[in-house]
Amino acid sequence: MFLTATTARNPGLVDAAAGLHRAGRVPPDTYLIDLDAVAANAAALAAVADANGVRLWPVFKQVGRNPHVIRTVAEHLPTAAAIDLRGARALRRAGVRLGNVGHLVQIPVNAMDEVLAWRPEHVTVFGADQARAVSAAAARLGITQPLLARVVAEADEIYPGQEGGVPLTGIEKFAAEVGDLDAVHLDGLTSFPCLLYSGPEGAITPTPNLRTLQTARSRLAAAGSPVRSISAPSATAAASIPLLAAHGVTHGEPGHALTGTTPLHAADLTQPEIPALVYVSEIAHILPDGRPAIFGGGFYPRGRPDGALVFPATGEPFTLPVEPAPSENIDYYRLLGAPSSARPPRVGDTVVLAFRTQIFVTRSAVGALQGVASGRPRLLGLTDAHGSPW
Repeated sequence: MFLTATTARNPGLVDAAAGLHRAGRVPPDTYLIDLDAVAANAAALAAVADANGVRLWPVFKQVGRNPHVIRTVAEHLPTAAAIDLRGARALRRAGVRLGNVGHLVQIPVNAMDEVLAWRPEHVTVFGADQARAVSAAAARLGITQPLLARVVAEADEIYPGQEGGVPLTGIEKFAAEVGDLDAVHLDGLTSFPCLLYSGPEGAITPTPNLRTLQTARSRLAAAGSPVRSISAPSATAAASIPLLAAHGVTHGEPGHALTGTTPLHAADLTQPEIPALVYVSEIAHILPDGRPAIFGGGFYPRGRPDGALVFPATGEPFTLPVEPAPSENIDYYRLLGAPSSARPPRVGDTVVLAFRTQIFVTRSAVGALQGVASGRPRLLGLTDAHGSPW
């Protein structure tokens, strides 16, 4: 999905990945992230956000919560969002402030005191029961915790496995219930996904969820319970931040834009964010019909890889198609299309791919590189898919 964009805009990363694998420095099933490009992307996002009066909470699940990436981004965007407890702990270990916790995955009740002791700017709740649990923990700690309510309406786009939230029809009742609690206050609203890339339009556009947030804000203001903050995550990028500002959004949550891997970046090579992530594998064996099988482990079902760059032991690299694979099977291997007889690959050949991923749901290694931009790449080490040492 991103191989063309990456080879065109960041060929040094592709070359560095191939060299590191050939030298035995990284195993197959490894994602490599270019910190120079990540820093440039974070700086570009911060500049656009500042110009539009929008605050950004970067998200790091898609890069495996790698601590080098987190700290690189924090130099430009110092406060981050954690979509679950593991993410919050990874941010804490990396020394980064928490802007929003609990949005996609609620904070477990028994972890509430731990998380609130880190003083996140906001905690997202899906209902009054969660708000009461936050209030009880905040009271024990002697603090008042600002809340964001995840609001849902019947026409919203909600992904399977992410169901839940305060019904728009009951938003006033929810606000009144929160108002009766001692150690929390309702500071804002959120939803997901609020923006998505539209292929036919070639642009990032609002979803019904964003309209739901605007409606909820208006209803709360009319009921005498105005909110200050609106967080509208999904597809936050330099191109979409002005759209957020135009809809009165106060916070965005860039994820794939940090590595230049939103669908917009695959379609439009003029975007300011630079592709900063590749996947390295190796030909494990070759089927009797000539199709190479490469080591898997990192093939996120929605990634849609369409091409792989094979680096033979001698000669120039060449591209082979990546065959589709059903998501219900384990990706022990991934098949490539059969090559021409003139350029047969061999077992052990390096393979580099670039596609959309969510590293935290893989079993991959993650390597952070410095110096790609200067032509002197240096591997800072490997972590697992959750940011712990490999």
